[in-house]
Amino acid sequence: MEERAIGRSGQRASVVGLGTWQLGADWGDVDEKEALAVLEAAVESGVTFFDTADVYGDGLSEQTIARFLSGRPDLDILVATKMGRRVDQIPENYVLDNFRAWNDRSRRNLGVDRLDLVQLHCPPTPVYSTDEVFDALDTLVEEERIAAYGVSVETCAEALTAIARPGVASVQIILNPFRMKPLREVLPAAQEAGVGIIARVPLASGLLSGKYTKDTVFPANDHRTYNRHGESFDQGETFSGVDYESGVEAAVEFAGLAPEGFTPAQLALRWIIQQPGVTTVIPGARSPEQARANAAAAGLPELSEDTLTAIRGLYDRRIKGQVEGRW
Repeated sequence: MEERAIGRSGQRASVVGLGTWQLGADWGDVDEKEALAVLEAAVESGVTFFDTADVYGDGLSEQTIARFLSGRPDLDILVATKMGRRVDQIPENYVLDNFRAWNDRSRRNLGVDRLDLVQLHCPPTPVYSTDEVFDALDTLVEEERIAAYGVSVETCAEALTAIARPGVASVQIILNPFRMKPLREVLPAAQEAGVGIIARVPLASGLLSGKYTKDTVFPANDHRTYNRHGESFDQGETFSGVDYESGVEAAVEFAGLAPEGFTPAQLALRWIIQQPGVTTVIPGARSPEQARANAAAAGLPELSEDTLTAIRGLYDRRIKGQVEGRW
C-alpha cells in the first residue's frame, strides 16, 4: 500500500490506517479474539498505521495493540496514541507533569520505551494557543519519551491554530464527504506548513457505509445511541454531527454515486485519499472483513471529476447547512 509522510516528522503511514476506538469501547461490546483478528487483517492488507488513545477502554485499546505487536516482531507499524481525555477538560490540566504521567501510562500499555506519535486529544480550545503546552511537548521529545507530537481537533479554527506551531507534526480532523469544510483552509495550510493530516470519522460513524436505516437500533453502550446530541462528548464525533434521519437519507443518495466495483464505504475512503494534503485516513473496523475492505480502497481507481462533482453537490444540498457553522 502507498505510504505518505506525516508532515515534518519524517515518519510515514499507509494511506489507509486503522482507527482502534472500537477495540476499546463506545461501539458496543469488544471481543479480544475478534479485536486481534481485525489487527491481523489490517496488516495483512498493507496497513502500517494504527491510531489509538489512552481513553479508549481506559487503556484497553493500547493494551490490545501491544499484545498483537508483541507476537509480530516482524512488523513495522507506526502507532499513534492520544492523551488528555482521562481528566477534567480544563486548560490547567495540560501541563508537563501530567503529560509525563500520561505518557508513562501509555508507554506501559503499549510496551514501548518511546511513543511514536502522541496527539493532544481534542483539548479545550485555549490549549492550542498556550505556549507552555507546546514547550512541554517539546520537552517530551527531548526526553525521548515521544518521537513526535500532533493534535486532534474538533474545529477548523483549532486546526489552523495548531498548524502555526513549528513543532506540530500532524493534525487529526474529521474529514469525509459529509464534513468538507477542512478542504477550504485546513488542508492547504497544512500542506504549506509541512503538517500531516490524519482524517478521522471517515464514514461518519458508519452512515456512509449505506448499511443503516431510520429503524436501525444501536447497543446502549454505543456512542451512536448515547451521544447523538453531544451528551457525553462533542456531537461532531457521532455521525459527524449530522442529524441521523436526514443523514440516512443523504447516505442513500451517496451510495448511488458509487462506481462499479466500489462499496459506499470505499467510495468515501477513496474520496478522502484523493484530497490534496491528506496523509492517512483511519477507518475503524469491527471485523476482519471490514478491515480488508477498508484497506482495499487504497488500490481502487481514482474517482472521476463527474463523481467528485456529484459528491460535492450532495454535500452542498443536504449536509453543509448542518455542520459548517459549528465545526
